[in-house]
Amino acid sequence: MGTPGVADPGVFVVPSVREFIQRDQFNQQREADQHCDLRGCDLRGLCLRKLDAKGLDLSDSYLRQADLRGVDFSLTCLKGASVNGAKISGTYFPSELSAEEITLSLLHGTRMRYSK
Repeated sequence: MGTPGVADPGVFVVPSVREFIQRDQFNQQREADQHCDLRGCDLRGLCLRKLDAKGLDLSDSYLRQADLRGVDFSLTCLKGASVNGAKISGTYFPSELSAEEITLSLLHGTRMRYSK
């Protein structure tokens, strides 16, 4: 897991993840077909409600105690992500991810594993 950075000139740059999560700005840039690289990001404690997560790659990301309520992750890559202590009420996870795997990550901080 590395530090987020620029993958190529057309990629939305994340200078600081804490500064980055301004959902409206992020969602607008996503609508304008801006690509962003969120693999291995530290998103702990952030409010991600109303985040447009469709097609995002959050593999190996750390979502400890994040507010994920109502987020649709059905088309998001969460391989290796951890949701320890996160608020997940109403969150829609990928169908390949078992309830047991989500529970282990939520309660014990394990990285979620699934095959797609």
